[in-house]
Amino acid sequence: MALQPTFSVAGWPTEAGSQALDGFHALEDAALVERLRAAGADLVGFTRVSEFGFGLMGNAAGKALQQEQAAAELVLDLSGEARLAAARAGSCGFKPSYGLIPRLGIVGLMPSLESCGILARKVKTIGAVLAAIAGPDERDFSLPAEPLPDLAIGGIDPRQTSIGVIAEVLQELPSDMLANLTKELAGLKKMGFSVRELSCPDFAQNRLVHRIVGSVEASSCAGRYDSVRYGKRAPGAKNWNEMYLQSRGAAFGTLLKSYLIQGAFFQFERYPVYEKACRLRGRFLKELEQLSAQADFLLLPTLAADAAGEPATLGEWYAQAAHTLCANVSGRPALHLPPIFAGQGGGFQLTGPRRGDGRLLALGDFLLNQRQGGE
Repeated sequence: MALQPTFSVAGWPTEAGSQALDGFHALEDAALVERLRAAGADLVGFTRVSEFGFGLMGNAAGKALQQEQAAAELVLDLSGEARLAAARAGSCGFKPSYGLIPRLGIVGLMPSLESCGILARKVKTIGAVLAAIAGPDERDFSLPAEPLPDLAIGGIDPRQTSIGVIAEVLQELPSDMLANLTKELAGLKKMGFSVRELSCPDFAQNRLVHRIVGSVEASSCAGRYDSVRYGKRAPGAKNWNEMYLQSRGAAFGTLLKSYLIQGAFFQFERYPVYEKACRLRGRFLKELEQLSAQADFLLLPTLAADAAGEPATLGEWYAQAAHTLCANVSGRPALHLPPIFAGQGGGFQLTGPRRGDGRLLALGDFLLNQRQGGE
């Protein structure tokens, strides 16, 4: 198994792709790493990661699978990274429900939005990894006080299963992406699934909510990196204050630095905007609950229309993650699958109710088995 250096492994250089953690070696294993070791997993090494796992700029997620160096990869999913990396690698990518996996030992950036994502060629492999690392941890007070849901991958009866598609998303897709998604929906109907077109007027607000809430949380989390015990320290400072300011300016990359500045602005100068974003988030959660009453699962494209190339700005990254943000904002599980019926394109993602991870994986496993070889 491969993983990113955003997950602490005792004695390994856990630098999270940032000079702010240059020279830092984890003192102990993350809770999920402890559980992987206990389950007999062989950790083959770290993969290259974008700064603090945010975005896919310079990120090598999925490469270990493509090169058959690992059967699964752990990827921090802050805004859809695990699913987008899976789409690029032609594999499966899963973001679990919020609160299912302990955060102890994760070098995080956006506590309420991120989760440990899992990449693998087969859904059953994802299920096995999830079963090994999920569950409460008495050392992690951020986990909700909820019992562990049933994560077993059971059977799926298409005739008893409904899948919804969001009209507002379909309307924005270019013709080639819409054609591929239409083939997937036609294949689902042919198998007996009930496919329903639903409306979610606030879906487009996910980008705004994530950008405001995420930047504020990132700005708060990054405040602990001072370059005293580890991290890049800028030379020439005359006193401690200068050292802090100059080192923090040198430690973060341009893209993340602009994100942190944006978060500080909302936190200290426009706090009512942050509060409004939180209210919008709550309203979106209620809309999703209403949609869950109309369909068991939602089907969305994973890749956005302008997903090609390395994003140079925050706006470009958020445009690329336009369809994956909703699972992070809502805390719902989401699973990316390669094309099943279309034969081409970037595949699609399925999302279900929070804590319904087992049933979502069961659906994904059922559909993946329709492909040649089941992967």
